Amino acid sequence: MKKVLFFGGDKRSVTAFETLKKSGFSVESRGLFRGDNGDINKADIIVLPVPSTKDGKTVYSPLTGESILLDYIKENVGGRTVITANYDLGENTVDIMKLDGFAYLNAVPTAEGAIAYAIDNTPFTLWKSRVLVIGNGRVAKVLISRLEAFRCLITVSARKFKDFALLDTENIKYIDTSKVKETAGSFDIIFNTVDARLFGSPGELQNALLIDLSSMGCLDFSQVEGCAAKAVKLPALPGKTAPETAGKIYADTLKTVINLQT
Repeated sequence: MKKVLFFGGDKRSVTAFETLKKSGFSVESRGLFRGDNGDINKADIIVLPVPSTKDGKTVYSPLTGESILLDYIKENVGGRTVITANYDLGENTVDIMKLDGFAYLNAVPTAEGAIAYAIDNTPFTLWKSRVLVIGNGRVAKVLISRLEAFRCLITVSARKFKDFALLDTENIKYIDTSKVKETAGSFDIIFNTVDARLFGSPGELQNALLIDLSSMGCLDFSQVEGCAAKAVKLPALPGKTAPETAGKIYADTLKTVINLQT
């Protein structure tokens, strides 16, 4: 059986590690548990966490604080398969963030975490709230389906005719994303899922609460502090709001990728 080595990670990685171990996989770790010392030279498959790095230099290891240089892994990886998240280590890299199955499943805790934040930080119900979802990708689709259950008044922004047509078949209102800035004041809550700067200043949100789920952000959030605008960036929600579920999704994806390598 292939030997799997986990480097770093948060509670999701702990769940994934334990799930794979219970499933009969040979697993070791370094930087995931205190005192662990898995040997890269004895591993067949290397697993970096979600996210793999936050500073571009070291592996994300919040549970132990161990500093594991990415250069160390690059220098010692050899021909081994490396499973990463938004990080490229060469031709043997499998980036799970690019796998549709993982992305769709991971969108569930993202959407539920965003909705939980909206409920906790507004003085009104989601029912009858005027909600704009910016984007119509994987996270947006899951988010829309959850918001429909709350009977929100949903509008979705997109750019492609195909998306407009699909939204029309679901009887969902839509606007072109280029119109987001000028229509922001007509919504109570805005969920952003796209990596594009759509707002020039927080004031353009008017009275809407902006919940940004994208990596880049649709707004310069450094401008938000000290102003009246209500805007928050919520990256990596699965690991924060539902680490157990996110870890199981991660484990199932790892099993699939590992089995394809054997």
